[in-house]
Amino acid sequence: MKYLLVGLGNIGPEYANTRHNIGFMVLDHLAKKHGVSFDTGRHSFVTEFKTKGKHFTLVKPTTFMNLSGKAVAHWLSVLKIPAEQMLVVTDDLALPYGKLRMRAKGSAGGHNGLKHIEQTLGSNEYPRLRFGVDSQFSKGRQVDYVLSPFSEDEKIDLSTHIEKAAEMCESFGTIGMERTMNFYNK
Repeated sequence: MKYLLVGLGNIGPEYANTRHNIGFMVLDHLAKKHGVSFDTGRHSFVTEFKTKGKHFTLVKPTTFMNLSGKAVAHWLSVLKIPAEQMLVVTDDLALPYGKLRMRAKGSAGGHNGLKHIEQTLGSNEYPRLRFGVDSQFSKGRQVDYVLSPFSEDEKIDLSTHIEKAAEMCESFGTIGMERTMNFYNK
């Protein structure tokens, strides 16, 4: 079985460790864990690994967040993977910092990357893993907040949260969506 893991973020050093790039960070962790490196692919950086008899392709779109659907549609088509075997990893302002929530489908919740994927696929029925980044910003400062680095307090537990998110990504492919949600969504 083949699975597509898509980590949302923005390319460029100015975005590297920002809240909006948590999807990239989770996939970077998985790549490092499995000893693989990202290469430049169409609309994205891409790599792959196998574990427990499953084949995972990791994609970090290079289209910037608001056009993430281009990379998603391309890789789903090229790899001939149905949307239900794809997991999109993204930041979520509505969840407390570090809270992880996996869902089989759902709304974009105001997230521009998810909105573009939904528009491109013509459906919101694709799995996603939301990584809580909290909403500690004043009115009108949402963009500045998500494009800023994690606070020093947040960085204390950040690697632990990233590790758990990476575990959830692998679990999605190895034991399935339902069992992963039952185990991790608490």
